[in-house]
This record gives sequence, structure tokens and C-alpha cells, in this order.
Amino acid sequence: MSKERSQSEVENLQTDGTGMRPNRGKAFGRVGIVGGGAWGTALAVIMARTGARITLWAREEEVVKAINTSHENTCFLPGVKLSALIRATNDFAGMAGCPIVFMAPPAKAMRMVASALAPHLSSGAFCVICTKGIEQGTARFMSEILAKTLPRAEPMVLSGPSFAADAARGLPVAVTLAAHSLDMAHRVAQSLCGPRFRPYLSDDLLGAQIGGAVKNVLAIACGIVEGRELGASARAALVTRAFAELLRFGAALGARPETLTGLCGLGDLILTCSSPLSRNMSLGIAIGRGRSVGDVLSERHTVSEGVYTAGAVMQIARGRGVEMPICEAVHRIITQECNIDMVIEELLNRPLRGETGESGLSNAQA
Repeated sequence: MSKERSQSEVENLQTDGTGMRPNRGKAFGRVGIVGGGAWGTALAVIMARTGARITLWAREEEVVKAINTSHENTCFLPGVKLSALIRATNDFAGMAGCPIVFMAPPAKAMRMVASALAPHLSSGAFCVICTKGIEQGTARFMSEILAKTLPRAEPMVLSGPSFAADAARGLPVAVTLAAHSLDMAHRVAQSLCGPRFRPYLSDDLLGAQIGGAVKNVLAIACGIVEGRELGASARAALVTRAFAELLRFGAALGARPETLTGLCGLGDLILTCSSPLSRNMSLGIAIGRGRSVGDVLSERHTVSEGVYTAGAVMQIARGRGVEMPICEAVHRIITQECNIDMVIEELLNRPLRGETGESGLSNAQA
């Protein structure tokens, strides 16, 4: 065998400065990212490892300045050094010509942001939804919003158990990438896939969104259990019953069960219900310890999507006749309709039933 290596072999042995090999798939030359929060910034780090030039749109002027001058998002992802390939802007014109754009604004801002982006987005560009939420008031999923505001784009969904700091620092992360076809998902996944960032493919766009949105509401409930010090047994029971709610909700809307038992459903639920690093669980912990939702949110510059998604989930659930007692409990606590102790008491005193939903008593036993 020749001692000389081919150019491709040399490139595969190179690293991105973190000791990791770069992504091996065919990279996009230019990538747009909308949303300068922690996850949007982490996506910029991931895509920069492919060698692509990144345009990162952020609303906050201080974020744009910090990224362009000190190569760090000190507001939302401090401590992570950013590649010189990442350039921040607050002008959507910078997205012109990008063949792929990752959408990571808060759910409540998606319609406004997508509308502003529309004149600058190339026809047929891949538009990857990274936001985990449902629009308040309309109860629309993010793909429905993009169908109205960016009709020329090809929508995709990136979701799963993924803390931004883990992904940005090169720790192992696996996610779901959903598109209208598996072939299309595979093409984009090749550009994302790296030694420690692995997308699994799906063509269930709705299911991928349901998992990411509903688990945020359920994570608040889990945080309340933790903050109230109700014990590990109660937390395990809650997560199990929460997953049952997620499956019922998904079934009513036509999501596939295998999607919700995968990374973007069960996987994401496990992560957000097991770590106070989750913004939604940490919010629930604070509420469980007696703090008000308003006080906690006023101290944060990050978004806890579950607060805004709870009402939309219940709007859909009631319209479809889906029983979701845990999500309803969270919604009642957030809206101050009931106090925590009353809600817990009501949940614990619900009628006995089988785990699959049937009544727990036969006619003879009743």
C-alpha cells in the first residue's frame, strides 16, 4: 500500500479545532440561521464544522456585535468560541442566496420573522424548523405557519434530545430530521452528520413537531414535582403518564406512534424531564418551590416555550376530545386558575382506570 495519502484521506484526518473530525457529507457552501439564541448559535457551530459560511440572524444588537467582534455569543451561549466562518447580522438580506436556512426563533415570533425573511429566501430553499412550540391563539404548528409565510420553501423539522451547550461543545447528540421524503431528509442529513452529531431520518413532519412542543409543557409538570419534593417515585410515574398523554395527542392528530417513541418524542421527553438544565423543567422547579411564573420569567432572557404552548395544546386537545390531565394541570397553574396543591390533589384523586385508558372496574366490581 502506498505511504502517500489521497487528498480526501488527509481532509478526513483534519479536525475542526475541537479535536473532532469534520462532517463527511457534502456540505452546503452557505447556510443561514435565523435566531441568535443558544440553539441557533449551536447550529451555527455544527454547520461551521462542515466548512460552510454561516450567516446568523439575531434580533439583539448586542448579540450581533459580540459574535462579530469577540466570536462568542456571551448573552445566550457563553464560553463557546465561535468559528470565524460565522457572521452575525440583524438584516434578513444576508440570507439571500442561502440554499438552506435553519429557523430557530421563539414560536411566538415565527410568523413575524418568517414573513420578514420571505422576500430574501431563494425559491426551493430548504427551511429547517428548529423551534419547539405551537403558535398561541391560532394553535398552528410551525410547518403550517411556514406554508403561509414561506410557500416557496421546502420545510423540514429538526428535533430531539439536544441541549445547545452539549451540541456546541461536541458532546454526542442524536436528533430526528423530518422531511416530506426520506430522500430529501437524507440529503440534508449528510451535511449535518458528524462524528458526534447524528440525525435519524423521518418523513413524519407533524409527529416530529408534536413531540418537541408537547414535551415542553410536560417538563414543567416534572419540574413542579421536583420543586415540591414529591420524590423519585412520583417523578417516574409522572413521566410515564406524560408519555401516555403525548401518544394520545399525537394519535388524534395523525402522528405515527414510532415517531413519538423515537428521539423527537420519548427521547426529548426523557431529557427535558430529567435535568434542571432544561428551561422548562427549571421553570417548573421554581414554581414548585412557591415562585410565580411571572417572577421567574421576568428574570430570564431565554424563552420557556412550555408556558406559551400549554394553552395551544389544550385548545387542540379540547377540540379533538383528547384527555390530557397533566397538560391541563400545567395550564391551570400557569394561568393561576388553581394553586399547585389543589391541582396535585385533583390528579391523585382521578377515577381508577386501566393504563390503556379503560375503566379500572368491571360492571361486577362497580
